Amino acid sequence: MHDLLYGLIAFFLSALFSTAGAGSGMAMIPILHFLGVDFNLAKAVGIFSGFTTTATSTFLNARRKVLEIRVALPLAISLLIFAPLGAQLSRFVDADLVKGLFAIFLIFTATMMLFYKKKAKTRYDRPWILILIGAAVGMISGLLGVGGGNLLLPLLVMLGFDPKKSAVAVSFVVPFAAAGIFVSYLTFVPIDWPLLIAVAFGAMLGAFLGNHLLHDRLKPAQVKKVIALILYLLAAKLLWQTLR
Repeated sequence: MHDLLYGLIAFFLSALFSTAGAGSGMAMIPILHFLGVDFNLAKAVGIFSGFTTTATSTFLNARRKVLEIRVALPLAISLLIFAPLGAQLSRFVDADLVKGLFAIFLIFTATMMLFYKKKAKTRYDRPWILILIGAAVGMISGLLGVGGGNLLLPLLVMLGFDPKKSAVAVSFVVPFAAAGIFVSYLTFVPIDWPLLIAVAFGAMLGAFLGNHLLHDRLKPAQVKKVIALILYLLAAKLLWQTLR
């Protein structure tokens, strides 16, 4: 029954978040932890559900969007290398510190959703810059157990990349990071496979619903406000739990 509940939660979150073009794993992780799941296991399950959501959305959007491979490839390679390193680093960092950083990440993501304006300026697209960005985001993503798209997208836009093309590139590279992080977690986190399957299946169905049924019926701007509120509440609870 618990796994069914977790699957339903993943379904709801994935449908909501995919409508706004975001991954649901960042919300699923603290919710699982609040429901009694070990934080490292919650991160492993959350990153895998995020992978399924992103991969599903990428597949559904592939025919109507154009991928700029010269931007996506350096990011994908650096994320694939450094995200697993960040996951291994989490073994040696105090758990409360990681939870605090995760809460800050949730606050950052929520604030960007509400207030960040996408304005392209001078474009900085040299491969070494993209590799450095991918390495930094990969380390943070691996440490926190998130795909990194919510960090990567605003960085690319601030560097002058077209917002729509940046979103396509991010949707392409995030599954690489998520897969690398999950495989890395497998080396030191005992996986609850029924839980993992229930959450992943719910996330895939939710992503399908968000892309096909809700996208044209809900306004992304309004959905982002709801998601931001959820993330602020989760961050507050996580900070309270960590600091008390």
